[in-house]
Amino acid sequence: MSQKDQITQLLKEKSVMKQNVYRNTKAAFEQFKTVVNEICDELKEEAKGIDHRIHVDYDSIGDYQVELKVAGDVLVFYMHTNVFEFDKSHPMFKTGYVKENHNNSYCGIIYVYNFLSDSFKYNRLNDLGYLIARIFVNQESRFFVESKPNLGFKYQNFSPAPISKEAIKDIVNELIIYCISFDLYTPPTEAVKEISLNEIQERIQSDKLKTGKRLGFRFQNDATFGDDLNF
Repeated sequence: MSQKDQITQLLKEKSVMKQNVYRNTKAAFEQFKTVVNEICDELKEEAKGIDHRIHVDYDSIGDYQVELKVAGDVLVFYMHTNVFEFDKSHPMFKTGYVKENHNNSYCGIIYVYNFLSDSFKYNRLNDLGYLIARIFVNQESRFFVESKPNLGFKYQNFSPAPISKEAIKDIVNELIIYCISFDLYTPPTEAVKEISLNEIQERIQSDKLKTGKRLGFRFQNDATFGDDLNF
């Protein structure tokens, strides 16, 4: 086979496949945006009957990002525009589904991050967000999830059917439950016991102390987020 023929074959097979993966991931993300908006409307009505100080809001930031604010938390859903392959040690390569068609292992990714709503409200640019889930979508619109909540067990393998609105709603609701339950920890005294006059003045202006659900600090026995997420 000539070099030209090799290039032509790659364009027909691999490049077209990646375009299909992108198209399906984008379609899945559009479903996420719709579902998140609907959940926002539902929770907003519920919040009215609970406490007027509880706010629920939805914001679409361009084509590839949507934000859901629920009380003190913001869930940021972000779609990466590239297509990814997995390391050959990944468990998916042991499944018959991928063995039958290696191209099924190529995926687009939708990331979900958890931030504090005050980080956005006060424009605290140094605050931390935590990756809580990655949703992978392939050329057949089948998906699986890696996440901090137990979603990883429910959706740890490629789904038998294309991603659906019902599955997306289940995923989003589980992530909301996790974020609300995931509490803010007080930093150890050693990390904040000293501050200069210049630092406190700058902090008043822009609050440069990193804040997140773990405040950017961790105790020696507190594992980092990614240690047990299996990413």
